[in-house]
Amino acid sequence: MEQKRVVGVKQSRKAIREGRARRVYLACDADPAITEPIAAECAAAGIPVETGRTMAQLGRACGIAVGASVAAELSS
Repeated sequence: MEQKRVVGVKQSRKAIREGRARRVYLACDADPAITEPIAAECAAAGIPVETGRTMAQLGRACGIAVGASVAAELSS
């Protein structure tokens, strides 16, 4: 079964605000100016955050050829 997800700051933030994000992944080597506001939104919404991957690893995990700062796993 394939997990539904979105990749990128804008799409992830939209999913968080709409209550569709089940878990959010933040790249550990991404710019904190990008990741800290997302982490704060997740904390306010009670969404778990994982930070153990680099941008390159997160991009590969999402099936894209470039690095990703943020990705969100969506509720089904």
